[in-house]
Amino acid sequence: MGRWDGGTIVDVLAQLRQAGVTRGDLVGLTVGAGPGPGPGLGLAAAGGRWPVDGEDPVDGGHTVRLIDAELRPRWVVWSGETTAALTAGDVRPATCWDIGAVHRLLFGGWRADPGWVWAHLRGLAPATIPAARQADLFEPGEAGDPADPVEPGGHLRPAWVNGGWAASPVRLTRWAELAVTVAGLQRAALARLTDRPMALATAQSESTAELLCAELSADGLPMDRAVAEEILAALVGPRPRTGAEAARNRAARDAGVLRHAPPGAPADLRSPAQVRLLLARAGIDVPDTRAWRLRPFRDAHPLVAALLEWRKAERIATTYGYGWLDTHLGADGRLRGAWTGSDGAAGRMTASGGLHNMPAVMRRAVVAEDGHVFVRADLGQIEPRVLAAVARDPALAAATAADDLYAPVADQLGVDRPTAKVAVLGAMYGQTTGHGAQALRRLKAAYPVAMAYLDEGDRAGRAGRDLRTYGGRRISMASGAAPEPTARAAARGRYGRNALIQGAAAELFKMWAVTVRARGAALGARIVLCLHDELLVHTPAGQEAATAQLVDDCLHEAARRWAPDSSVRFISDTSVVRTWSDAKAGPAAADEPPD
Repeated sequence: MGRWDGGTIVDVLAQLRQAGVTRGDLVGLTVGAGPGPGPGLGLAAAGGRWPVDGEDPVDGGHTVRLIDAELRPRWVVWSGETTAALTAGDVRPATCWDIGAVHRLLFGGWRADPGWVWAHLRGLAPATIPAARQADLFEPGEAGDPADPVEPGGHLRPAWVNGGWAASPVRLTRWAELAVTVAGLQRAALARLTDRPMALATAQSESTAELLCAELSADGLPMDRAVAEEILAALVGPRPRTGAEAARNRAARDAGVLRHAPPGAPADLRSPAQVRLLLARAGIDVPDTRAWRLRPFRDAHPLVAALLEWRKAERIATTYGYGWLDTHLGADGRLRGAWTGSDGAAGRMTASGGLHNMPAVMRRAVVAEDGHVFVRADLGQIEPRVLAAVARDPALAAATAADDLYAPVADQLGVDRPTAKVAVLGAMYGQTTGHGAQALRRLKAAYPVAMAYLDEGDRAGRAGRDLRTYGGRRISMASGAAPEPTARAAARGRYGRNALIQGAAAELFKMWAVTVRARGAALGARIVLCLHDELLVHTPAGQEAATAQLVDDCLHEAARRWAPDSSVRFISDTSVVRTWSDAKAGPAAADEPPD
C-alpha cells in the first residue's frame, strides 16, 4: 500500500505519478476524522492508497487542489457530502465520479447510500441489507474481520456504512479504495447497456453536475434585499412587527376580494368549500376552485379577477414572504437552497429554498453584484429538438434548422403555427384529443419515426415495462400485480412517453451546464442558477460578451458530444442583463405543455 507519512504535498503528487495516475484516471477520495489537526483525507487509485493526515479541505484543501491542477484525475466520491466539504473550502475539482449519481442513473429511484449501491451492483437482495446494530452483551459479535468493510455474507458492514470508515487513516484509505472498486463495477454495468452508447458520457456529466450542485448550494443566487422587501411591501404590505400587524395585513388583502362578494356570502378565502359557495352566490358554478378553472370567468364577475390576484399575493405572503427572505437570504446578499443533480425520476436538477419556484415578480430582486452582470441563456424549444435527435427522425431534424421549428412543422401539416405547436407538445405529453387532435394525426404521417418512438414509450409504460432514456437513466414503470384501472395504465403510458424526452433533455442540459462550468472558470464566470432549461451565469463586467459567446459555444460543444449526429440544431436565447427580470424570452423560448 502506498502511504504518505506527513511529508510534503509534493510527496503525495509524486507517489500518485509513480502509481501511474494520469488525466481522467479514477482516484478515490474520502474526507473524515484523522489524528492530525484536520479531518484527514483518504486517497486511492489502482496503484495504491495513501492516507493524508491532518489535511483539512475546509481550511485550504491544498492536496486536492494541487493534484487536480497537475494530474486532473476523475475523483471518485461516495456522495455529495465529500464534494460539499471541498466546496466549503473553495476547492473545486474539475471532474468527479459520484457513486450516488451514477447509481440513480443505472437503477433509478432516489436512494443511493453505500449499502444500497453495493447490494445492487453485487446482485444481493436489497431486503437482506443488514441494519445497523447496537452492541448487545448477549448477541454474538460481528462475523469475520471488522477491519474488512465487507461482511462474509457479501454486504457492506453497517458499522462502516454508518461512519466507521472515518475512524482511522487506514479505514479512510480502504473506503476510498472501495469507492474505486464500486466505480469500476458501475462502469462495467454501463458498458453492458450496449443500446445506450452515451451511458458512460452521461454518467460522467451527471457526476460533474453534482459538483456544480455543491457550488450552487454554497455560492447562492445574488439578490438585493431592499428590492425584495420593496416588492413584498407592494404585494402583501409592509413587514409586520407584531402578530396583530400581520393579521391586519392579511385582513386588508382579504378585503380586496370580499368587497366584490354578494351580501351574506362566506368569508373564509382559505377554505376551498367556502370559496365555491362564494362563487356560486355570484352566479359562477365550478366543480373546484383551481386557477385554470377560474380564468375563463375572469371577465364574468369582478370577484373572480380579484380572487385570482389575491391568490398570487397570498402565495407570496405565505411561501415567499419576509420569513422566506429571513431564512434563505444571507447577510452577503445570496439566496441559498440545497441543490441536487437529479429529482430521481426524469433526472432534472432541483433546488430547495424556493429557487425553482420563485414567483416571476421576485425576479426584479435578483440583481448582479457590483462589478458583475448576468448572462442568461434559455434553450429554445428543447423538447421537440431532443425528440428529433433521440428518435433520429430526419424529417423532424430538418425542421430544427429553423429558429422557430413550429413554422416548418405547420407548413408540413398544413395548419397554423399555434395548432402545430399544440400538436407537437400534445404528442410528447400524451394529449391526443381536443385542440390539435387532427393535426396530431397528420404528425404521424409527416414524422413517423418520432411518433413511433413516443408510441413505444407509451406502450411500455402501459405494460409496466421499465424504460431507459437516451443517456441510460432507468425509469421504473412497474405496476401492481393486481389488475388496475385502464385510466391508471393510460396515465402511466403518458408519463412514459414524456419521461423519455424530459429525461434526455435534462441530460443534454446538464452536459451543457458542466461544460459552461469548466470553460467559464478562466473568465471568472460562475453559474448561479439552473432553472429547467435556463442558465444564469454571474460574470465580471467587461467579460459579458466573451461569456455570452462561451455559453453559446458550450451548447454546440455539448450537443456534438451528446447528439448521435449533427442533423439536429440546438439553439439558445442568450442575453446580458443586470437584473434577472430584464431577460426577455425570445421567439424560440422553451414551451410549456398544452393546457
